[in-house]
Amino acid sequence: MEDTIILYASPEHLNSMLVLANFISKHHPSTSVLILSTAAASVAASVAAVPSITYHPLPTATLPPNLTTDPVELFFEIPRLNNPNLRQALQQISRKSKIKAFVIDFFCNSAFEVSRSLNIPTYFYVSSGGFGLCAFLYFPTIDETINPKNIGELNDFLEIPGCPLLYSLDFPRGMFFRQSNTYKHFLDTAKNMRKSNGIVVNAFNALEFRANEALSNALCVPNAPTPPTYFVGPLIAGKNSQNDGVEHECLRWLDLQPSDSVVFLCFGRRGLFSAEQLKEIAIGLENSGHRFLWSVRNPPGKGNLAPNDDPDLDELLPEGFLERTKDRGFVIKSWAPQKEVLSHDSVAGFVTHCGRSSILEAVSFGVPMIGWPMYAEQRMNRVFMVEEMKVALPLEEAEGGFVTAVELEKRVKELMGSTTGRGVRHRVGEMKVAAKAAVQKNGSSVIALDKFIESVTRPIQSIIL
Repeated sequence: MEDTIILYASPEHLNSMLVLANFISKHHPSTSVLILSTAAASVAASVAAVPSITYHPLPTATLPPNLTTDPVELFFEIPRLNNPNLRQALQQISRKSKIKAFVIDFFCNSAFEVSRSLNIPTYFYVSSGGFGLCAFLYFPTIDETINPKNIGELNDFLEIPGCPLLYSLDFPRGMFFRQSNTYKHFLDTAKNMRKSNGIVVNAFNALEFRANEALSNALCVPNAPTPPTYFVGPLIAGKNSQNDGVEHECLRWLDLQPSDSVVFLCFGRRGLFSAEQLKEIAIGLENSGHRFLWSVRNPPGKGNLAPNDDPDLDELLPEGFLERTKDRGFVIKSWAPQKEVLSHDSVAGFVTHCGRSSILEAVSFGVPMIGWPMYAEQRMNRVFMVEEMKVALPLEEAEGGFVTAVELEKRVKELMGSTTGRGVRHRVGEMKVAAKAAVQKNGSSVIALDKFIESVTRPIQSIIL
């Protein structure tokens, strides 16, 4: 029977699991990797070219009509409801393969009880990085020590091993109120991580050295054994394929710009702004005097238009803005080929929503950032980017998260022309070199992957079916 490592991904985090599968396959091609997910079967095409990776689509359980509409709670609830299908799939796979490890996505935490009941060594994969993992592993301790107050009502800074001081309101909103189901999912996931066989992290030591030290020295789980952690990043996906191989017009525009001259603004698939905020961004960019490439999407609730429909730029942006900035600006309607843009010689800065994939892409290509968090763990990420990684400048927000044109203008000028900005650029340049070294032969992340593979290929007890 063939030894197999199974990666179980929610549709939300499937892409990050795919890059992990490819990294394993590249450095351990004899290791069989099977990806389990309820995502569309079309995903199989993206792994078909790698002989050691297979995709096993998992049927989706029938969802009750009264299931929550909270998106984060849904990310946890759908895998929980799908546990019977998961159990059946694991039993089926085990008849043909020896399951050496079951690596689960954060949102698939409910699978922990299934795999452990089958005596399968179970690991977590954390795509949100080392600092985020420190905060998450420490979360049960926070839950115990701030009782009965909620994090959302604390209005104070929290001391977490391996992290800078974190303001309570910078935590993900799902972790604010202990009465909510989402809070309970987060807490249960953190507790299961503590009990797992290990945690694989999309991170590399040079960027998050302090976090790695805290994890290695068992500081994040007080008075209890800490599972081993494996920093195996930076793992980033290959080139975008949305345009079916046709070069995006923004890349041709970048070819005409001077080296290190353009600020790129892009905010992820869920990064939506109000019409008022879009106008404020435009004013800030125009007043900065710098070249810019900006991905604009429709505001939420914009009539019958979906966010990915082409926006009416003449309506959304200030009158005459496109004409006045045509010689130094390019506005993309909706989707942008982010990796190709960040790797372009003309790009000198990146205004980002602080999503983990975007951070790693920018660091890997040596692009300094301006942090504008919008949802999930992005506010925490901004703290890590600015205070610990030192690869970004922060944007100060007014009430309700609004960013003024004056603030954006100031930060763009600071990044592009000040001593502070030059220091950030120098630091990112160093991290670009370190990121490349980490994933090469004998690099820190390849060594960590070797240790993970060694740990899962040791003889284990037979699976109980």
